[in-house]
Parts: sequence; C-alpha cells; structure tokens
Amino acid sequence: MTSVQAVPAAADPHPGARHHESEAPRLPASLILLLAAGAGLSVAALYYSQPMLGVLGADIGASEATVGLVPTLTQLGYALGILLLAPLGDRYDRRRIILAKAAALSVALLVGGAASGIGLLLAASLATGLAATMAQDIVPAAATLAPESHRGKVVGTVMTGLLLGILLSRVASGFVAEHFGWRAMYVIAAASIALIGLVAWRGLPRFRPTTHLPYRALLGSLGKLWVKHGALRRAALAQGMLSVGFSAFWSTLAVMLHGAPFHLGSAAAGAFGLAGAAGALAAPLAGRLADRRGPELVTRLGTALTALSFAMMLFAPLVAPHARLWLIGASALGFDLGVQVTLVAHQTIVYGIEPGARSRLNAVLFGGMFIGMATGAALGSVLLAQWGWVAVTALSTGTAGAALAVRLWPGAARAR
Repeated sequence: MTSVQAVPAAADPHPGARHHESEAPRLPASLILLLAAGAGLSVAALYYSQPMLGVLGADIGASEATVGLVPTLTQLGYALGILLLAPLGDRYDRRRIILAKAAALSVALLVGGAASGIGLLLAASLATGLAATMAQDIVPAAATLAPESHRGKVVGTVMTGLLLGILLSRVASGFVAEHFGWRAMYVIAAASIALIGLVAWRGLPRFRPTTHLPYRALLGSLGKLWVKHGALRRAALAQGMLSVGFSAFWSTLAVMLHGAPFHLGSAAAGAFGLAGAAGALAAPLAGRLADRRGPELVTRLGTALTALSFAMMLFAPLVAPHARLWLIGASALGFDLGVQVTLVAHQTIVYGIEPGARSRLNAVLFGGMFIGMATGAALGSVLLAQWGWVAVTALSTGTAGAALAVRLWPGAARAR
C-alpha cells in the first residue's frame, strides 16, 4: 500500500470534496484488517491485567486494595489521553501520532512486565493507558479513509475489532498467566503492538491536518462543545455510568474467583470474557436498529438490558457455587451486549451533532466513558475488600439504573 493524503470531507473547503470522496475506490481488505487489529490490540492493553490481579498481587506482595489500583490507573490514563491527546488528530498527521503511540505503548508494557514492585507497575499502568489511546486515533482514521458509500461498513468493522479486543483480552491474559506467568502476557502484548506499529509504518497513509488551532484552543473547544450540546452531555453521562458498573465487575472478578468458595485461577476469570465477546459480536446490529427506529430507543433498550443483567447477580448468594458461575456468565453476556449496544447508539447520536468536530466529540464521549471505567475500578476494589461481591453487584446495578434514568428523562429525545 502506498502513502496518500487523506482529508475528511467535512473539513474540505471545496464544494466538490464530498462528491470526490464518494467516488473513491474501496479500501483494500488488508488496510481494513490493519485498522481493526490495531484498534483491538491497542485497547486490549487496558484489560490484560484484570484476570491476572489475583496471581499478580501475590507475586509482587501487593494487597488486594493496592493491586486494584493497576486497572484504575490504566483506565485513568486512558481517560486523560482521550481528553488531552485524542484531539491532536485534528491538528497533526494521524499516521505519525499512531506510530508514536505504538512505540510508547510497547515500552510501557515491557516496563510493566519487568516491574519488581507495585510502584513501577502502577507508573507503567498509567503510561499504558495514555499510549493505548492510539485506538481513538485509528477509528477516526478509518472514517476518514473510507469512501462515503462504505464508511459505515468500514467503521463498523474497526469497532468490532476494538470491542473484541476489549473482551478477548481477558481470555488471552487469563490463559497466558495460568500457563506461562503474568509477565509473559506483558511481553506478548508489547510484541503485538510493535508488530502493528511496523505494519502501520509501511501501510498506513498520511493524513493532512484539518485545523490549525493552537493546542490550548483545541482543548478549549471540548468545553464549548460540552456546554453547547445537551445530547453530548447526556450521552457521555449515561455511557460513563454504565462504564462504572462494567469496570467494577471486570476489575474485581479475578480476585473474587481466586478466593472462597471457588479458588479458581486466572484462566477461569478470563474465560468469562468469551461470554462478553458473544455479546459484543451482536452489538453491530444496534446500528441497523438505530437507523430504523432511532438511536434514542436503542439507548433505552441497551441501558435497560444492562441494569437487568447486573440485577440478576444480586441473587447469586442464594444459589450453589456451581450454579452461581453460570449465573455470572449469563449476566456477563447480557450486560456486555447492553453496554456495547448503547455505545453504538450514543456514537450515532454524537457523530450527528457536528460532523466537522467528530474527533473532539469522540474525545468527550469516550472521555466520559473511561472516567467511568477508572471510577468503577477504584470503587469495585474497595467495595470487594470491605463488603464483598454483593456490594460490587449493587454498585453495578445502581449505576446502570442511573444510566437508564438519564435516557428516560423527559426531553432526552428533544435534546438530541
């Protein structure tokens, strides 16, 4: 593949720009695969640690509460990176940004795998979150490169790769940690990102900037978009609330299964990601439903399904341990589907607000989402240590119910 200049139609001042883009040839399948794999593997770096927390903490001598800071700082780094770094995609060549973040992410993962104490691991986790935002540069890059007539299909494919990266990362890390140790997972993850960087260096086109705003003005525009658009605020708030419960569950599952009455290893914790992956694969159907019935309905269905799925786990203490595992698996299938369906619908709403500011709108939406992730990881570890798994389940159910209330609030559709 040769390097070409890619310019979003919304940013092109010439009236024939959109027509020219619609006549562009289809993207090569190899480039779409690169974008999907890059998005999936980079965002997977946020979640590799979660199924390994039980064995990881024991190996480096960290308490449950302290080791819970590993996913917390990773998610916090990602949220900061989305708000502080993702808008740069409008200002500089996205190809250079993706390559720089791939190099930084590989180094951060190697440092995490070599850490002998919790302090260095926490620092590496924060750096991992910051650099993993290359996923948020890849998705707008896919939308820019795709011809208008096939943009939905291309972006949908890349988002499927991203969602599978989130969920299958837990399966992979649980298996690797169980058989080869948790450090091996960090090394494998670093190698996969380095490979993506090499392929992107050879095959990813260059992108011309779409704005020349100074960095401070670029960041300042995020606040203006937040104040201006009620639909953006609702989407970021609801998705952030769903993310609190989502992250609280996944960041504490391994520790819970490691203890009584299950005494299961990291591979078992990672296996629950398969249920979530099945839900994510069904999420692209939400786009079709949003086209037919409107995204507002899809957000309500998704948040309701998430709240119901989390509420199912409140009954877990009433059943036998074996049946409890099946109940947790069924709940994971339901709430992962609900969260991803709602995210697709929220993206549909947000990207329709101001087509010329999609990168920054995306930064606000995902910033709210990953602030919720960091909050959920922190609260989940504290609740598990102090009051047990039931408290984590109650938190997840409550925040999902709050997200549903936001979507049901009178005037939500008018705000959109």
